[in-house]
Amino acid sequence: MLDYFSLAFVVAVKVFKKTTPNGKVTVYLGKRDFIDHMDYCDPVDGVVVVDTEYLKGRKVYSQLVTTYRYGREEDEVMGLKFSKEMVIGQDQVVPMVNSKMELTPVQEKLLKKLGPNAYPFTFNFPDLAPSSVTLQPSEEDQGKPMGVEYSLRTYVAEQEDQKSHKRSSVTLAIKKLQHAPASRGRRLPSSLVSKGFTFSNGKITLEVTLDKEIYYHGEKLAANVIISNNSRKSVRNIRCMVVQHVEITMINSQFSRHVASLESREGCPITPGASLSKSFYLVPLARSNKDIRGVALDGHLKEDDVNLASSTLVPEGKCPTDAIGIVVSYSVRVKLNCGTLGGELVTDVPFKLLHPAEGTAERQRFNAMKKMQSIERHRYENSLYTNEEEEDNIVFEDFARLRMNEPE
Repeated sequence: MLDYFSLAFVVAVKVFKKTTPNGKVTVYLGKRDFIDHMDYCDPVDGVVVVDTEYLKGRKVYSQLVTTYRYGREEDEVMGLKFSKEMVIGQDQVVPMVNSKMELTPVQEKLLKKLGPNAYPFTFNFPDLAPSSVTLQPSEEDQGKPMGVEYSLRTYVAEQEDQKSHKRSSVTLAIKKLQHAPASRGRRLPSSLVSKGFTFSNGKITLEVTLDKEIYYHGEKLAANVIISNNSRKSVRNIRCMVVQHVEITMINSQFSRHVASLESREGCPITPGASLSKSFYLVPLARSNKDIRGVALDGHLKEDDVNLASSTLVPEGKCPTDAIGIVVSYSVRVKLNCGTLGGELVTDVPFKLLHPAEGTAERQRFNAMKKMQSIERHRYENSLYTNEEEEDNIVFEDFARLRMNEPE
């Protein structure tokens, strides 16, 4: 039944909308997630519909705003602020300033359908603009979570720098994400380390190899571990973990979180002269880490289908240290316990965790899975589709009902 329901809207163009509290201005967006393809980034393109009689000589402005929160809101005392809000794009939408604006296909359809009171707008993200990331708070934390957020703010005013009224302004939370390259490549990340012991001959050698360099969210990760014990010590047990590394560039702070782990004693102890070859399988998921403070996510916290934050990518020719905002990376860490006196042997193998690229078969499967989850989540609610507005293959969806915790 769910398959037939999902197929019914495949050919339709889904458009998200949100209206000001006084009902005079409505903003339409073709999507909420905008992809950074490294060589270019999707533009934020939409349409504003306004009651022109309400304006009475005033104008409608739109802003693309990013908020970088690098500290807890409850710690902001005596005027101290741990957030930075920046307007990275601003334009006058009504009356139109650029009448020769190049329109996207979605804008052309919306202008044709919504009539003469519809006005288009387009914003572009700056180069090296950080991706959207939210750091998961603990149950004791109050206020807004730390992270990088983007929003589209539209308001009515006489001048662009004039303070807007809440009744005539509307804010839509959007996300800037990065997708994997079309090809994952053939490189197999690996690491080879060894450990010697004081007053003891020989070494323990550990080799770890991953089956891919790039993994997609929800995909199983395989780590092939080879251990050779040429020492007089024994390996008591093996622990394999997926580690998420987070860097908050504003305050030069770094920390790590384990987002998947398992411990094995199979084949242990590995006695002197013995060896072991074993594969470990891990699946790092956001829903498995809901109680861990500081885990980086790529979406809002109340979404059931939120993922772990994707690895931060930088364009070719750019240095990874040029990345700003919240920089996220991943590694597989394998730890051997060599006993109380022997200590531990540890190695990390870096990899990338990303969304599948657009147009690939993996992306189609990923989208189908998310669509089924979304339908299951909303099947007991009223329909979000307004069937009477489906002419021209456009389906309107209320923006606010999916953004339960959208910042105002």
